[in-house]
Amino acid sequence: MKQNELKPSTGAKHKRKFVGRGNGSGHGTYSGRGCKGQKARSGGGVRLGFEGGQLALIKRLPRKRGFTNLFKTEYNIVNVGQLAIFSPGSEVTPKELLRAGLINTTDHPTKILGTGDIKHPLLVSADKFSSSAENKIVAAGGSIKQA
Repeated sequence: MKQNELKPSTGAKHKRKFVGRGNGSGHGTYSGRGCKGQKARSGGGVRLGFEGGQLALIKRLPRKRGFTNLFKTEYNIVNVGQLAIFSPGSEVTPKELLRAGLINTTDHPTKILGTGDIKHPLLVSADKFSSSAENKIVAAGGSIKQA
C-alpha cells in the first residue's frame, strides 16, 4: 500500500449540503431552515441551555461549594479487624494485602486504621498507622514497620 492509495473508510466522509440553489436541488426556497422565526434568521438561535425564558435547569440545580484539593493523598484503608485473616506471626505488607483482596491497588499508600480487634501477633508494614491501630497491634504482641 502506498501513501497515495490511502483513503478514508466508507461512510466517514459526507457530501456537502448545497442550500439555496433552487428547488431542483431539494434544498431550495427555505434552505432547510423551515419557515420564518428566530431560527430561520441569519445569526439566529438561542444560547446553549436557554429554555424560552423559563428558569434554566443549570440555574435550578444546587451549586457545588468549596474546592477540591488536587494534591490530596488517596490512601488504601485497611482496618485492624481485617488483619485477623492472616496467620499468627506472619508479615503483612501491601502486596500481601493486595493478594488477600483487602486493597485494590498498590499505587496508593496504605494506612492501617484502628476499627476492630486483633488477637494474634503480626508484623505489619504500611505507609501510615493511626495511633489506635498501632496500640492494638502492639498490644496483641505484634510490631509495626513504617514503609
